[in-house]
Amino acid sequence: MCFSLDKSINNGLAAARRRRASNAPPFVFRFFIVKGTVKSASGKPFMASRLADSMLLFAGTQTRPIRSLKLHPLSASAGTSSITWQRSCQTRLFRGRTVHQPWVNTAKNVKIAQAIAVLEAPSTPFPTADSAEYRKQLSESYGFQQIGETLPDDVTLRDIVSSLPKKVFELDDMKAWGSVLISVTSYALGILMIAKAPWYLLPLAWAYTGTAVTGFFVIGHDCAHKSFSRNKLVEDIVGTIAFMPLIYPYEPWRFKHDQHHAKTNMLHEDTAWHPILKADIDSSKFLRKALIFGYGPVRTWMSIAHWLVWHFDLKKFRKHEVKRVIISLGAVYAFIGIGWPLIVYKAGIVGWIKFWLMPWLGYHFWMSTFTIVHHTAPHIPFKDSEEWNAAQAQLNGTVHCDYPHWIEVLCHDINWHIPHHLSPKIPSYNLRAAQQSLDDNWGKYLNKAKWNWRLMKTIMTTCHVYDRDENYVSFDEVFPDESQPITFLRRLMPDSP
Repeated sequence: MCFSLDKSINNGLAAARRRRASNAPPFVFRFFIVKGTVKSASGKPFMASRLADSMLLFAGTQTRPIRSLKLHPLSASAGTSSITWQRSCQTRLFRGRTVHQPWVNTAKNVKIAQAIAVLEAPSTPFPTADSAEYRKQLSESYGFQQIGETLPDDVTLRDIVSSLPKKVFELDDMKAWGSVLISVTSYALGILMIAKAPWYLLPLAWAYTGTAVTGFFVIGHDCAHKSFSRNKLVEDIVGTIAFMPLIYPYEPWRFKHDQHHAKTNMLHEDTAWHPILKADIDSSKFLRKALIFGYGPVRTWMSIAHWLVWHFDLKKFRKHEVKRVIISLGAVYAFIGIGWPLIVYKAGIVGWIKFWLMPWLGYHFWMSTFTIVHHTAPHIPFKDSEEWNAAQAQLNGTVHCDYPHWIEVLCHDINWHIPHHLSPKIPSYNLRAAQQSLDDNWGKYLNKAKWNWRLMKTIMTTCHVYDRDENYVSFDEVFPDESQPITFLRRLMPDSP
C-alpha cells in the first residue's frame, strides 16, 4: 500500500484498523479529490469528482485497504502527481463477500489542488465485528456453517477439557483393533478394485484406495498420541508398521506433530502448516513463484513437500530423539528396498504406479486437505508466542468439518478434530461423543463446516501471505504480476456451497 500524497489517508487507515481490533462500529472512509482532471489511457478526461464516490467500509476481517492506489508526487512545489490503479479502487461488503468494482486500468497526468481524507459514520446500520449477523455473513462467504464467537480470555484449556465426560478418554482394545481390521480390509478391497477395474474406472479405484490407506495414518496417529493401547511398546510397533506403506517415518513425524499440538497456530512455532510471511519470499523470485503455485493449484498435495522437508533430516531433531528417528527411517527404507522391488517384480513399473504411487497420492490429497481445513481460514489468526492463548488456539483455532460418511468411516473420524486438539489422549473412536459434549457446553465458540467447494476456494485463493492485521492476504493482491495460477483458480473453481 503506497499513499505518499497526504498523511490523513494513512492516519485514517490506521484508525480504521484500531476500531476494527476493538470491535467498534465501522465507519466509512472517503477519499476526496477536490479538483483536478484525470486523463485515462485512451486520452479521454475522467473527472476527479467521480473519485469522491470511492469509499471503503471497515468491518472486522473483511477490511481491504485500497492497496493498488499509488500516488507519487512529481514535484514538491507543483500540484502534479501520477496516479495509477493496478487493481480496483472501490471495495464494499455485499452479502458477506468483499466485492471489488474496477473503474479504469491506468490514468496519468493528474493535476490535483487538494486531497483530504474524511471519516464519517455509515448512513445505514452495519453489523459489528462480534455480532451474530456479521459472523453469519462471514460463514456464508467463506463456506462455513458457523463461525464461533471469540472465547473469553479468562477461559482456560483446563476449563474446557474438564467439561468433557470421562468416558471419552477411556481406551477400548476391541474398538482400537477394530479400526485396524477396517483399514486392512478396506485397503485390500481397494487393491482388488485396482487389479480388476477397467482403465476408465481406475481413478475411482485410486480415490477409494488412497482414502482407505489414509486410515493407516490415523491408526499411527492414535499410537503417537498414546490413545491406541495401554501397552506403549505395542503402540510404537503398530504405529511404525501402519506408517510403512506410506513411507512415512513414524518417530520423526510424532516428534514434530507433538510440537504442532503444543503450539497450534503459533506464528513461528507450529510445525503443521506454516503461514507465509511476505518478508520470507521478497528476497527470492524463484521461491515466490514456487509458493504461489504450491499454495494455489497444488495445495492439496503440499503435504508431500512437508513430508520431505521435516522428517528425513537428522539435524532437525534433538540429540535424545535421534536414535528413535533412525529406527523409523530404517523401517521406511526397508519398505522402499524390499516392498517396491517386489511390486515391480510382480507387476512391473506400471504396476508400481497403479498399486502404490496413485493411492499414495490419494493419501496425500487427504493429508493436505484435512490439515489445511482444520486450521486455515481467513478469520483464524496465527499469533506470536507472547500473544498466544492455548484455549483460544485449540477451540477457536480448530475447525470441525463434516465429510461424506464413507470418508469418515475409512479415516476413523479424524475430522472430528476440535476435541482431538483439546486433548490428544481422546481415541479416535470417542471423538464423536466428545464433540457432542462440546456442542452442548461450548457450541457458540466452535467453527463448523461441511466440506464444499466454496470452503476450498476460500482457502486456496485467499489464505496465502500472512498479515498480522488482516490474517491473510491473497498472492494476487501482493504480487499481481506473478499470480496467474491464483487468478486461474478463481475462474476454475466453483463457488457453490
